[in-house]
Amino acid sequence: MTDTPGPPSRPAASGAPPTRQMDARSLRGLAHPLRMRILELLRLDGPDTATGLGGRLGENTGTVSWHLRHLAAHGFIEEETGRGTRRERWWRAVRVSNNLNTTEFRDDPDTRGALSVYVHELVQQQFHRVVDYLTEDWDAEWRNAGTLTQWHDLRLSSAQLAALNAELAEVVDRHRAAAQRASGAGTPEGQPILVQLQSFPRKERGER
Repeated sequence: MTDTPGPPSRPAASGAPPTRQMDARSLRGLAHPLRMRILELLRLDGPDTATGLGGRLGENTGTVSWHLRHLAAHGFIEEETGRGTRRERWWRAVRVSNNLNTTEFRDDPDTRGALSVYVHELVQQQFHRVVDYLTEDWDAEWRNAGTLTQWHDLRLSSAQLAALNAELAEVVDRHRAAAQRASGAGTPEGQPILVQLQSFPRKERGER
């Protein structure tokens, strides 16, 4: 399971963000609905202040400030230096992709609750992004370019599924790198794009 951001642990090729393997401490630091919503806004829309985030989320500025400091302490966000004042600090998400191996935490009573919150909130965020896309007003060009697709006729081994996911990630990395090169050449950047990949085994009727 992957997400974004936190401090980098290794470089990534093709313009992709570095990857950090989340541990129990970072999982507990992030697994809170409001903190995950704050992080999502900083990732998608760029830097903001506690006041700005509080207004968008309908939360008290002091509460948002506390969660911002908590996210910073765990390396998910950082202060944007050279901007704002001592009373009005600007925060940005650290550019990194978090990798979470859920099997490491499912049997640990100290992290099982945090894992449940994290996974639930992550799925809710992905769901609401799709709903937003479907209900927003897009012209035909962009509406026809997007897709919500499901393939249900595959039968793969676990190794084949892992290989499929790795290959799809390489495709995204290739397009990201091409878009970054075009942007550097002064070509219009187009619209921000979200790519959601969900691929997992399904138990057959007799196994449920």
